[in-house]
This record gives sequence, C-alpha cells and structure tokens, in this order.
Amino acid sequence: MSEKIIAQKAAIVDEVVEKFQKAVSIVVVDYRGLTVEQVTSLRKDLREAGVEMRVIKNTYLKRAADKAGYEGLDETFTGPTAVAFSSEDVVAPARIMAKYADDIEALEIKGGMIEGKVASLEEINALAKLPSREGMLSMLLSVLQAPVRNVAYAVKAVADSKDEDAA
Repeated sequence: MSEKIIAQKAAIVDEVVEKFQKAVSIVVVDYRGLTVEQVTSLRKDLREAGVEMRVIKNTYLKRAADKAGYEGLDETFTGPTAVAFSSEDVVAPARIMAKYADDIEALEIKGGMIEGKVASLEEINALAKLPSREGMLSMLLSVLQAPVRNVAYAVKAVADSKDEDAA
C-alpha cells in the first residue's frame, strides 16, 4: 500500500478521533434497509438539531475509538454503520434515532457514547425518553416559580382579609 493512501487513511482516523473528542453524545446505528427518502429525512432532522450523521468504515471507527480512549465501542462497529455526533445537545441524537427506530423497523440502534462513557442500547433508549433541553428548563422554571407564586397568593389573601376587616 502506498504511503499516500496510508496518509489519507490516517487523516480520516484523526478526523474521526477529533469528532469523538468534541462530541457530548454519539449514537451508532445500523441503517441497512432504509430508503433514500428515509435517510434524507433522518439526516434533515438530525442537522436541524445540530447533529452530524456520517457513514464511516468500521475499521476507521475502531481505530479512532481506540485512539480516543473509548473502549467497548468495538462491538458496535459491525455491519453497515452510521454514527450521529452531537457536540451540543446530549439528548438530541438519541431522541431522534429512537423516534426513527420506532417508526422504521430497518433502523437499529447499536449503542453509543454519552459524555465520554460508552452507553448500551438500554441507556441510549432511556436517554431518548428524556425531554429536550428546553423542556427541562421549562420544568425547572415552573418548579422555581411555585414558591414565589404561593407567597404572592398568601400576601394577596392577607391584603384581601384586611380590606374586608376595614369595611
């Protein structure tokens, strides 16, 4: 094999290592059997959520995972493999892939990585059931507002009772 080809392969592996290191979550799927329309729709939804999906040779993925220090991902890199990388939202790739896996029988989630730790299929599915970041912030805001709202109601009730006593 020529040195030029080896250098090209090494560059691909280095690029994948960089993606592994920047990603907060990775979901590995088997996409065999998906139609062009289904893959296009999946990529569109992922792109809108800030997630990049790439089809990469398993040998490159194995080498990149080893180089990045992610042991345990090797068994997910078998057969036709697509990888969704997210560097912003931990939940987005899992949620989108799980939604498509429920709708499309051919799409199979193999596993992935969540915040630097190898994740099983069960962990990916559990992550997919979590609400989005905006949904979680909304829930937190409503929890934080509840005590303030209750104090306001109590103050209003005291004020109303004093108005009744004065009349």
